[in-house]
Amino acid sequence: MLAEQDCPMHPVSSHREVVHYQNAGVTTDSTMLLPAETPVALVYNGIAHSVMMCSAADLEDFAIGFSLSEGIIDGLHDIHDMEQREGCQGIELHIELANRCVHRLKEKKRTLAGRTGCGICGSESLAQVVRSLPPLPDSQRLPVAHIDKVLAALRPLQLLGQSTGATHAAVHLDLAGNILAIREDVGRHIALDKLVGHLCRSGRRDGAILVTSRASFEMVQKCASAGVEILLAISAATELAVARAEQSNLTLAGFCRRGRAEIYCGRQRILLD
Repeated sequence: MLAEQDCPMHPVSSHREVVHYQNAGVTTDSTMLLPAETPVALVYNGIAHSVMMCSAADLEDFAIGFSLSEGIIDGLHDIHDMEQREGCQGIELHIELANRCVHRLKEKKRTLAGRTGCGICGSESLAQVVRSLPPLPDSQRLPVAHIDKVLAALRPLQLLGQSTGATHAAVHLDLAGNILAIREDVGRHIALDKLVGHLCRSGRRDGAILVTSRASFEMVQKCASAGVEILLAISAATELAVARAEQSNLTLAGFCRRGRAEIYCGRQRILLD
């Protein structure tokens, strides 16, 4: 398996010279840290499947989370080995799957274009996009006040986000509002895939996930695939996201800000004191 570190040949950010404009036309030459986008190809049993533009960190988590979220695998046991190789101006993740998963992969017939964070480009039918998932259990309860606790603790942990101002984060929190894990990426879907991969490896399904973006139906689908019952989003949710959350028995809340949350469905899991 891959080492848990950034890829030295593909940094997650780099300095660039910029002209800084401020009020009254005052300009200065300075440097700015920009997030780097690296092409990452997922190759399953020698079959090229997709290329995504990613931040080149936590790539094993990304490969596992993407595979689980897309229905390619059912669990970590379906991945026999993983190797990172240098590709053409990017990184190739070579993943060895169980035979039954290879058959499933061929049936999907996906050819994803390499757009930042896009989870559905190239799907050949709607059925490949909106997958049927078993309903989640109803075992988690999160006091609404703990959302404020998470938001207060989040910013110092967004290291890439603080230095560049251009990345998303996905966070796993426990029911006491403690942040257990965080993953960042230039793509919001990929940040969540990385977190889902981490949860799959750790075997945890408790607590909740918070994303620093809107909640689309893909985000709901990824959380449901991971078995997590609560999804919190900083911005709004789409109509299809709410519909998918209701079908999956998932609690979905948007506009999670200090002292505010809009609970779209599954309100029994959010304790309003």
